Amino acid sequence: MTDKNRPTVAVIGVGAMGEALSAGLISAGWQPSALSLVVRRSEKIESIRARTGIEASLDPGAADGREVVVVAVKPRDVPALLSQMSGRIVPGQVVLTIAAGVPTATFEAALGEVAVVRAMPNTPALVKEAVTGIAPGRYASADDVEKARQILEAVGSVTVMDEALLDAVTAVSGTGPAYVFLLAEALTEAAVREGLPRDIAQAFVHQTIRGAGHLLTETKRGPFELRSQVTSPGGTTAAAVHVLEERGFRALVEDAVRAAAQRARELGAAKESGLG
Repeated sequence: MTDKNRPTVAVIGVGAMGEALSAGLISAGWQPSALSLVVRRSEKIESIRARTGIEASLDPGAADGREVVVVAVKPRDVPALLSQMSGRIVPGQVVLTIAAGVPTATFEAALGEVAVVRAMPNTPALVKEAVTGIAPGRYASADDVEKARQILEAVGSVTVMDEALLDAVTAVSGTGPAYVFLLAEALTEAAVREGLPRDIAQAFVHQTIRGAGHLLTETKRGPFELRSQVTSPGGTTAAAVHVLEERGFRALVEDAVRAAAQRARELGAAKESGLG
């Protein structure tokens, strides 16, 4: 793919996700000159330039003229940013927001009839293993969605969906890495209590999770089949799974996902009402 087939991009907000996306774009073939970054703290400017070769600025005006403007700030910072962006987004530009819980309608109310695409990536973007749901706003065309997809595929896989589904995506995949990391913490501590040295416990737990993930994604077997395959009647796995089921493991997971989805909806409602 040539440079002219890649949209120019500005990333506003260079936290973990913004920086992961910027690095992914460079790795995918974007030239630093086709990218610009907007940061909040002046001390980050030189370090980002040194790491990426991309020009960074404190001024949101650095996004002027870029084909896609990625909003990667925290949800609570969106209202202030929108007041700065009002009148600066012009026809032909696409606003790609990855601010969790903030609906496209919030951007459209502040910016007018602009193309907005909302996305929910997750932190495995840092290693180019993100899974991202994206949804077009009222004024986004198929071409606008394709530009958003092209950018986000630099850090993983992308699925286009209705915006109404993105709160569920937030609760499952956006928040999901934290569930896995909590499981890793708990398994590690349990292994240490069973006598394994901490470094060995961590290595075994991390590789077990990595290997199980590969089995899920690289075979045609579903989770039930894979679990059954390793659960012999009367064996060690059966004893462990019995305890998890008896203590309500599934219900806990369902409650956690429900709580995350509800919080995403609350954040979105606050932004739409101007209370965010």
